[in-house]
Amino acid sequence: MKETVDRTLDAVGPRLRRLRQRRDITLSDLAEETGISTSTLSRLEAGLRRPTLEQLLPLARAYGTTLDELVDAPPTGDPRVNLRPIPTNDGRTILPLSRRAGGIQAYKFILPTGRDDAEPDLRTHEGYDWAFVLNGRLRLVLGEHDLVLEPGEAAEFDTRTPHWFGATSSGPVEFLSLVGKQGERAHVRTGPT
Repeated sequence: MKETVDRTLDAVGPRLRRLRQRRDITLSDLAEETGISTSTLSRLEAGLRRPTLEQLLPLARAYGTTLDELVDAPPTGDPRVNLRPIPTNDGRTILPLSRRAGGIQAYKFILPTGRDDAEPDLRTHEGYDWAFVLNGRLRLVLGEHDLVLEPGEAAEFDTRTPHWFGATSSGPVEFLSLVGKQGERAHVRTGPT
């Protein structure tokens, strides 16, 4: 058991470094956000110091992840509650938030800092999509419209309209997305009174 714990704790440092680099933030920025000194964060990432619970909690909060995901704990209990992030080759991280065959699927997307002049690769598919920005600025190209959504703003659209999501040069972006053919049913709509 001790060997398993040792291996798990030894792997936390490189995982912390990857998370920080994916989010494109400096040790100084992370220190300011978490209250953990820059030198301690550096030693944690280098594996020269083992993390304590008091350090892992603010780090998990800063990265928007669970402690289990932060230390890569073995899955337990209901797999619908402990869904694993899906890293992509282009630096994006996709966190499935639901597993419902044939129904609406919920995801959290984390996109690294983008380029404002990035040429979007517009896609279309069946269904309906809803996006809500948590942090950062989300560039949404929707047909002929090129929009930038701020935290707290949302967009919903028919996915047969050519579309593309990306982060701006101002930093990474995190957003929630509901995708599905019946996605429009997840929204309360009011009619004229």
